[in-house]
Amino acid sequence: MEVVITADTIIKAAALIGALGVILGVITTVVKYFSKQKALLDEVHEVRHEQTLLCYCVLACLKGLKQQGCNGPVTKALDKMEKHLNQAAHGDETFEL
Repeated sequence: MEVVITADTIIKAAALIGALGVILGVITTVVKYFSKQKALLDEVHEVRHEQTLLCYCVLACLKGLKQQGCNGPVTKALDKMEKHLNQAAHGDETFEL
């Protein structure tokens, strides 16, 4: 049996290799996209955790100021912070400043 390599065979092999390269490129791009999205989601969770901690710290400071007799803006800010934390805990995002 004799193997004959013609120009048509080379063109078909090149087309097959090109198609496989494109398919692997698309798969690689999709995998990178989803891994990047997961990393961003993890970062968002960390930021939310940090913001929650900061809100509770600010709330503690406002309560301390109110206990020392500060009124006016402290009372207003304390009420808004408590309202915000209550709404955030229940998933209600309709908070007004």
